[in-house]
Amino acid sequence: MRSGILFGSLLGVFLIIPILSSAQPMLDGLLPTSPKAETFMSNARPRVERQLAAKGMRLGEPVFMRIFKRSKQLEVWVRKDGRFDLFKTYPICAYSGAVGPKLREGDLQSPEGFYTVSGGQLNPLSRYHLSFDIGYPNAVDRENSRTGGAIMVHGKCISEGCFAMGNLQVEEIYLLAHQAFLQGQKQFSVHIFPFRMTKENLERNRHSQWAGFWENLQEAYEIFEQERLVPVITAAGGRYAVQRPSPLQHSVVMINQQIDVQEKIPSRF
Repeated sequence: MRSGILFGSLLGVFLIIPILSSAQPMLDGLLPTSPKAETFMSNARPRVERQLAAKGMRLGEPVFMRIFKRSKQLEVWVRKDGRFDLFKTYPICAYSGAVGPKLREGDLQSPEGFYTVSGGQLNPLSRYHLSFDIGYPNAVDRENSRTGGAIMVHGKCISEGCFAMGNLQVEEIYLLAHQAFLQGQKQFSVHIFPFRMTKENLERNRHSQWAGFWENLQEAYEIFEQERLVPVITAAGGRYAVQRPSPLQHSVVMINQQIDVQEKIPSRF
């Protein structure tokens, strides 16, 4: 059985949970939290556990997320019987910009691509209720000279390049991620698409300046649709190199900058 002990800081506003698990520990085995975050997660837990049980799922299993900008949807997938099943599709309350990747700091554009979240990217002190940093820019973004940072999935309903989910929704999403980390998941992937990457949608958008970029994103989209496993993705010459995973792989995107658990995420996000 896995267990954890909460240690308060001197001010009592930031807590670190040691993760005691037979699985390989996340980063230094420390997961940030706060009294505020614990209260919000406790409120969300009964309804999330009921919804999971109705689908034969369990809180603490590994998670995977997909975002579709045009339809304003965030999907949370939970591992079940060795593959991922869709748990819930959440409406995105607000995001900024249009379809296409984020290019520079201050362009108020939400990114597209493949990102990785570790436990240190959770922000339990967010002024936007709760939040986590998706890990933008990744290696492909940097190879294409794309700048900016602190792109979050957060609560409330206002966006400056982030994905605002509303408070009740972000409590559930944050709880699912937090519990997966506590049970040993080291990272989870967030795949962000302009729209569902069907051949029909790509054909409709074939004249866009981003058509080639979207065809690259479609490679990972199709593998997940077929396998219900997260592809293994690396950076290669400014593009994503996508490989089919095996069911035994802990398949996560391997292209992100490392964010240390001690690094302070801006509290206003």
